[in-house]
Amino acid sequence: MVVASTPFSLSSAVFTRRRSFRRVSVPRVSATLSPDPSPLLRAAHHTVDSYVKSGMVIGLGFGEASDLAIRYLGAQLRSGSIQGVVGVPMSARSASEAAKYGVPLKHFRDDCQIDFAFHDADAVEESTLVSVIGRRRATQEDDYILRQKSIVEAADEAVFMIKDEHYKSGLEGSIPVLVQSLNWLATAEEIDDLYLGDAEVWRRASVGDAGPLGGDFPIVTSDGHNILDVIFTTPIPSLATVANSLDNIDGVVDHGLVIKTRCTVVIAGETEVRTVTMQTSAVEGGV
Repeated sequence: MVVASTPFSLSSAVFTRRRSFRRVSVPRVSATLSPDPSPLLRAAHHTVDSYVKSGMVIGLGFGEASDLAIRYLGAQLRSGSIQGVVGVPMSARSASEAAKYGVPLKHFRDDCQIDFAFHDADAVEESTLVSVIGRRRATQEDDYILRQKSIVEAADEAVFMIKDEHYKSGLEGSIPVLVQSLNWLATAEEIDDLYLGDAEVWRRASVGDAGPLGGDFPIVTSDGHNILDVIFTTPIPSLATVANSLDNIDGVVDHGLVIKTRCTVVIAGETEVRTVTMQTSAVEGGV
């Protein structure tokens, strides 16, 4: 039973129960040198210059690098270097930046055809390119994880922009999990049992850091969901296995793990921009 004074403790035994995945491809790596002092700015410019073409419908991501990419895309549209691009924003901030810098917008629908999407990733697992999104809260938005993930998955191709230190194997930290709020505690306890000893489970609060139960004002989305942060304190052997385990828990609506087959990671280093491309997914369940 969960008490307010201590976080859930989560079991290393879960990793011994997971399925193994046959790797079917290896990432291709390339690098571009640049004297520009801003790593994320270089990554944003590289993303627009390399992947955005005239006439595309583009998913506009959320985060610092995405803001820079939207601004640069607007400048390219104003100069005439790119024409006829329409953006599908992943957040109110994305929409605001696009409107400010002259990128035309359209609303996302389930049948929306999206040619390409860029987005900030919180972390990316080396070799598989499974990405973590949703650690950062989008101000005044409660459905941002579902929206961001839906747009990325709907895109024919996607780029995740990330700082060099967040691209590695054996990732730790939070995996956001969207759960039904009615029985959130039972769902949290099942996740707690699954990862006992490996992670802590906290319900995300709408204001401040209110402890493992989310305090008096936990986030409740317009669809009646809570957000749990499953905070891994030991290296995760496989994000794909975690995604599969979470998908099979009653009460879990979705999570911040993205498995994308046509995916490129643009890595912002201090002296260069590297790109890692997975032409074919190395894990099961990709889109």
